[in-house]
Amino acid sequence: MKRYEELETEDGKVVRYQRHENGGGLVAKGATVDATAYVADSAWVDPGAVVEAGASVGKFCWLEPGAVVQQRARLGSHVHVGRDAVVGRSARLGARVDVGARAQLDAGLVVEPEARVAEGAHVPRSGVAPHVLAA
Repeated sequence: MKRYEELETEDGKVVRYQRHENGGGLVAKGATVDATAYVADSAWVDPGAVVEAGASVGKFCWLEPGAVVQQRARLGSHVHVGRDAVVGRSARLGARVDVGARAQLDAGLVVEPEARVAEGAHVPRSGVAPHVLAA
């Protein structure tokens, strides 16, 4: 199996993606993915993005440049995390969630499938039970 893919961006730059050891997802040169994180084989992690220890990135996810998935956070399938957005520690995002650029999701937050988080939004976790953001 080929260990890397190359993709040309809209502005003509070629970005090389290597397969992550845990899950086989595509991780761009310049991205930081912890060895203990899981990145599904159909997921893309762009340059400058960070996936911390114990985090899980599901099938068909896309992390844009500068996106951060903190420790033990879990992303369902088809999740998009916009440029410079932060998914807090131990947060859980359902399938097809779209997180806008520069959005901040607090630690422990639970986001229902198909929810959209606005660009630049800060979503706090409130109360004792995990807070659920509905679409």
